[in-house]
Amino acid sequence: MLTAREVLAAGEWTGPACDHIALDYDERHRRRFAYVADHGTEFLLDLPRAAILQHGDALRLSDGRLIELGAASEVLMEVRAGPGIGLVRIAWHVGNRHLPAELHEDCIRLREDHVIRAMLTGLGARVVTIEAPFVPEQGAYAAGREHEHKEQNHGHHHHHAD
Repeated sequence: MLTAREVLAAGEWTGPACDHIALDYDERHRRRFAYVADHGTEFLLDLPRAAILQHGDALRLSDGRLIELGAASEVLMEVRAGPGIGLVRIAWHVGNRHLPAELHEDCIRLREDHVIRAMLTGLGARVVTIEAPFVPEQGAYAAGREHEHKEQNHGHHHHHAD
């Protein structure tokens, strides 16, 4: 079986890809997993450590060919400002819970979560269910693309307000 041990960031690779694969958010956060791409290319993703694969990245196969990665459609919540709550305040509540979020000028997209939905609608936000690719912000650790946020003693502490 072909292996993929190298991720090439979107915009940093050229040439044609031999195949394409669309993965949802969970499927794009892997270290080792067997996949079958859209046109039948079977390969084993075998990275040195878990990574969050991004829409537009490519995987270099052991034979040198490239597989282009895309974000698959999934069920999301699209959150908009509502009576008494602006988008900045909504963003604060989302960030305070360390949720991956896709930010747009007029809305925030989040993965479906009934608890978060209830909180946001309780605050007055307008929340609708959509199906779309989820491409959240990469955040402060995007350059390294490998920061894992574990609830262990890792040198800094978090305080959450309700």
